[in-house]
Amino acid sequence: MTASGFTAVFLLALLISVSVRVWLSLRQASHVARNRDRVPAAFVGSISLTDHRKAAAYTLAKGKLGRVELALGTVWLLILTLGGGLQYLHDVATQWFEPTGLWHGVALFGLLAAVGFIYDLPATLYGIFKLEARFGFNRMTPKMFVMDTLKQFALAVVIGTPVLWAVLWLMQGMGANWWVWVWAFWLGLNLVTMIVYPLFVAPLFNKFSPLADESVKARVEALLTRCGFRSKGLFVMDGSKRSAHGNAYFTGFGAGKRIVFFDTLLSSLKPTEVEAVLAHELGHFKHHHLWKRIAVMGTAVLALLWALGSLIQQDWFYQGLGVQAHGNAVALILFSMVLPVLLFPLTPLTSMWSRKHEFEADAYACKQADSRDLVTALVKLYKENAATLTPDPLHSLFYDSHPPASIRIARLQGQ
Repeated sequence: MTASGFTAVFLLALLISVSVRVWLSLRQASHVARNRDRVPAAFVGSISLTDHRKAAAYTLAKGKLGRVELALGTVWLLILTLGGGLQYLHDVATQWFEPTGLWHGVALFGLLAAVGFIYDLPATLYGIFKLEARFGFNRMTPKMFVMDTLKQFALAVVIGTPVLWAVLWLMQGMGANWWVWVWAFWLGLNLVTMIVYPLFVAPLFNKFSPLADESVKARVEALLTRCGFRSKGLFVMDGSKRSAHGNAYFTGFGAGKRIVFFDTLLSSLKPTEVEAVLAHELGHFKHHHLWKRIAVMGTAVLALLWALGSLIQQDWFYQGLGVQAHGNAVALILFSMVLPVLLFPLTPLTSMWSRKHEFEADAYACKQADSRDLVTALVKLYKENAATLTPDPLHSLFYDSHPPASIRIARLQGQ
């Protein structure tokens, strides 16, 4: 392939992906707006018209911000590639380190992360302190945002720098099959992260306290016993200090698994509803969804690293994206920027697979808890998170990792 040919392929793929995303977003906005004055029949009596309109307004506001972020992201991508931005950052890093050295690559990644953070900052601040605040969800203060940012920067330096250095070292020192070694390192790093993150990283941002509510604790422990699930403990996270949104999740693996409830979730659900929500999460565990996803992701990453190994020596790959400089770090950055554009058509497939997992987890939950409790819990979460009950079917089919509310509730009520 020639450089000009690859440029044309890249621009065509970018045009198609952006056009489809804007079209789907506008479809979503139109569909939600048309249905905002009528609560779906399945939710009459449990969701008020006021709450339904709030969810519609929240969805429309997020969609509008999403389109702005899409435009800014597209411009940023073009600036970095065909606009010469990445080449410029490469030249800046060359003033500090030899372009063939590992630290040059680390510096290039650092520069890119820094300027990217600054570029994204206005939209990030608007989303947190304007949009989320307007709908009563944001509880983060400017001071907390600054502290979180500083902690993330420190983690990026302390953890990200040696990890990146190791990847570049493997790419440089392991010959033509470097991609196999990088894949093995990536896989091992992910497994280590599953152990380290809940113990050392998450507590830097949130407080985790043992579950104290005895009525909830008794139900949860009985459920775990019935399901044969071992955990390292039940914890409550102070998610309310940043957001009013609620959630629950598992973290870790093996006997070291932890169950974490947001305090906002526990404050809004009855013990039987908490039990039903946890039963759903246990359904993911029983169906081995995490390991299935790791297996698929691992296979995909191996294939993609092999593809990068084939491209890394091709002049047209660099020149077609507006970069004259060659090297492992440059290739890795370009590949990571182009990949989302080229893989965008696979989005509905991954969404469909995720929804399948959600249905399986729901079915398991109905065997271990009362399906009516799961229904009432979900309705409360839809209400409190201002989730739209009337998404555009095509938008939902393309993007949603969870089934639409009406379909999910109808299936649960039939079980």
